Parts: sequence; structure tokens; C-alpha cells
Amino acid sequence: MEGPLSEVARNESVDAPVAKAQDAFAKAFQFRRADEAAAAGMHPYFKPIAAQHGGTVSVAGREMIITGSNDYLGLTQDPRLKEAARRALDDFGTSCTGSRFLTGTLTLHEELEARLAGFLRKEAALTFSAGFLGCLSVVAALAGRHDILYYDRENHASLYDAARLSYATLRKFEHGDLADLERMLAADAGKPGGRIIVTDGVFSMSGHIADLPGIVRLKKRYGARLIVDDAHASGVLGAHGRGTGEHFGLEDEIDVVVGTFSKSFASVGGFMAADREVVSYVKHHARPFIFTAALPAMQMAAALEALNIMESEPEHREQLWRNVERLQGGMAALGFDTLGSRTPIVPVLIGPDELAMAFWRALWELGVFTTPALPPGVAAGRSIIRTSVNANHTTEQLDRLIAAFADVGRRFGVI
Repeated sequence: MEGPLSEVARNESVDAPVAKAQDAFAKAFQFRRADEAAAAGMHPYFKPIAAQHGGTVSVAGREMIITGSNDYLGLTQDPRLKEAARRALDDFGTSCTGSRFLTGTLTLHEELEARLAGFLRKEAALTFSAGFLGCLSVVAALAGRHDILYYDRENHASLYDAARLSYATLRKFEHGDLADLERMLAADAGKPGGRIIVTDGVFSMSGHIADLPGIVRLKKRYGARLIVDDAHASGVLGAHGRGTGEHFGLEDEIDVVVGTFSKSFASVGGFMAADREVVSYVKHHARPFIFTAALPAMQMAAALEALNIMESEPEHREQLWRNVERLQGGMAALGFDTLGSRTPIVPVLIGPDELAMAFWRALWELGVFTTPALPPGVAAGRSIIRTSVNANHTTEQLDRLIAAFADVGRRFGVI
């Protein structure tokens, strides 16, 4: 039976001092680097664009050449995409206000998915509210805790987050090193679970194209599946812009293609294309897909119109590649190291972080709107200025861009 002393003891235990946890938010309140960089005029990120006109943008009251945008085919200002988006807005409103699983599926979703499947030569396709969510959904649904994922170290961040969400074992092979990949596959031979090789088709920082023929050879030898993230390849690589698979003539060897509408499709959202059964499985098991509001009609209509243009007007892609050749040729002639890129992503190796920041600032003063890529996005001591071209860049704009790089490169001793 409890008495007065028991009540005192209970109160003392409640009021007794305890060791408090560290403040989990302390790092946020201690973060000063961005503010300090901005105060010094050395913060290259989050620059608001007031207007866009082809290969130029209005930023901070100035008209600047933009290089770094992913609008590869230059369709974001195409009046046909704008009109398609307006019609969809009138028909469906501003939001689906529901997930695809419940009340958010529109006829436009199914129309776009059918067209994507045909374009990518797959049985079925599925759209997502963002490219990031597409990668999360596909990898997390198809890989489980008893499976092994094999990743190129330079894969996109969304794929790495997807691996964590899947609970699968993750193996990272050195960038483009298929001998390293084969060593891992051979060491895991005979272990339980499945094998999935996951790679970017075009790597977002280096612009490198994955060695798909070599990867397919290893896939077949070791009985693995293959997922290719074609975010930067769709609309760009291949005779018809179908991506890395078409570029190498290996479309049928890719088990799942994932991609985004935020680049060549001049919209927003993501997609996957695969066998019908694989798409159905992801549709019914991927939490990032099921528990997210559906992609709005405006974005789908714009992407669908972009797909129409991709299929009927190859001149946009042809102009893009002429611009790629001009920029790459100009940089090579000056002696810049562009890391062997053969795509619209043209990285310019600068080196130390501080030099890359100074290089960026000097380009900014010359009217070039671009950004540096610093660690951990790139290896320590190998910071780059990440440039890219689109079909809307004029010859005069590209020549001005090359001249600006020549000026700054000589000034800082990079060339």
C-alpha cells in the first residue's frame, strides 16, 4: 500500500534533473557559409530568373547567356507547349487533388503513358509527379532486402536515396569501371537474392555516356537485371531521341528505363517504361507513387506536346548537336579539359574549389549565367564549371560564351 513517502519519491523522480539531448537543429542555426558567401558576392546558387528568351535569361536586371539549363531541345518557350498546357488547365484545373491510386488518375495520364511506351519501345509506361520520385519508386519497389544493387559511383542522388529506401545491399563500382563491376558480380555469385545493375545513361556532372554494351554483357553473364536512368539522354541520344538504348542499338536489353520530363520534355515529372508486369508491380507497390498527389494535367499536356515535336521535328535535336559540336570544339581549341564529354553537358575542369568560385564570378561579370559544381557533387580538387547547350543557343551566343571562357581561363591560368 502506497503512503506519503511513495508520493514524494514519485514526484522527485519526475523532477529529478536528466541529461538533455543535443539539439538536432543546432547545425541549422550554426550554418553560416551560404550567408557569408552571398554577402561577399560569391554565392552562385538560387539566382532568380525574371524572364527567359531562348539562349538568354534576365537575371539581376541583366540579360545573360544561360549555360547550364537542361532545356536541351529548347522547347520551354514553344507556343505549342504553352497552348497545350492552357487547354489542359481549362479542362482539368490546377491539380488532380488525389493520388493516382485513388481519385487522381486522368485520361491524360493514360494517354501520355501509352505514347511514352510506344516511343521507348516498351510494353507499358508509368508517370510520376517528379523525376526524383520515379527513381525512388522504381528501385524501392523492385529491389528488396535480400537483393544486391550495383551502382556506378556517379549515379544521380535520387538513385542513392532509392537504394536506402529499398533496404537492398548496395555495391558501388568506380565510375565507368566495368572490371570493378565484374569483380563484384563474380564475388556475389551463388549468394541468395537478385542482382540489379543501375546506371545513369548520361551522367549529369561529367556528361559521360554509360558503356551500355559492356554493362549488357555483364548483365547477361551474371543473370542481372538492368535499370537505366535516361534523364539526360531522352530526347537527346539516338537517331530518334529515344535515349541510351537506341544510341547503342540495345533498347531491348534495358529492363527498365526511368527518366524525367524536366529536361528535353520541357515540363516536370518523371516516368518509367518496362514490361507490362513490371510497371503494374511498381504501380501497386511503390510508396512514393501511391502516397503522392498525381502529376497535374498542365505538365502532362506540355510533355505530350513535346513528345509530338520530338517525333515529328528532328531538326531541334539536329540543331542541338550542331551546338554541342561548336561549344566542345571551341573549348578544346582553347585547351580546356572537358572530361571527355560527348553530350550537351560540357563540364570545364577548373580544380580547387576557390578557383572554381572565382572563375564563376568572373564569368558572371561577363554576362554568362552558369554554376560551379563543387564537392561532394564532384571529387575533391576537381571542381568544374558545368555548362550545357540547347537547341536555342545561337552561333553568336556560343561564340560569346567561348570568348568569355577564353578571357577568364587565361586570366586565372587555367589555360
